[in-house]
Amino acid sequence: MNTQVKIPQGDEKVTVELTVKELMALAGIRFHGNHNVEVSARKKLNEVLEEKYDIEHGPGIPPQLLN
Repeated sequence: MNTQVKIPQGDEKVTVELTVKELMALAGIRFHGNHNVEVSARKKLNEVLEEKYDIEHGPGIPPQLLN
């Protein structure tokens, strides 16, 4: 089954401020002994997403598409 998901303002740009280490962690580089770098970067991304879209009641995003 091939379904398309339309995200309102999906092409709009957002800005996320990351350290170089956080960017490297998101690119796949592993920081053995310091998993907090990747965790910190993902937290920042999630915060921007939550600011942009109310995850519980997103603008025009049916809850079933968020699962």
